Amino acid sequence: MLYRFLADAVVVIHLGFVLFVVAGGFLVLRWPRTAWVQLPAAAWGVLVEWSGWVCPLTPLENWLRLHGGVAGYAGGFVERYFLPVLYPASLTRGAQMLLGAAALAANLLAYALVFARSTRSRDS
Repeated sequence: MLYRFLADAVVVIHLGFVLFVVAGGFLVLRWPRTAWVQLPAAAWGVLVEWSGWVCPLTPLENWLRLHGGVAGYAGGFVERYFLPVLYPASLTRGAQMLLGAAALAANLLAYALVFARSTRSRDS
């Protein structure tokens, strides 16, 4: 039971990290110091997608599920709603490249807004 709970927690953390990678740059508009954490996270996320690497959270989750006696992802709320977002069945190498590009584009947009805002406030 504990292993399954921990595996579910890893999935929630993983989903949160993915959201932070994709949209965290917009947090920098409100909290500029967030950039010190968000930029490396975004770089890691894009690198993982473009290189085809497996995020270390995935083997950790699988190890926890294995030790929890769970063979698959059928079952609870986390498995039903969060796992398909992180592990879509149709994930191909091309789709991974597109996801990496989308994450990069979202961050470029966010940081362009941050730069424009800082330039505007400096000029004022």
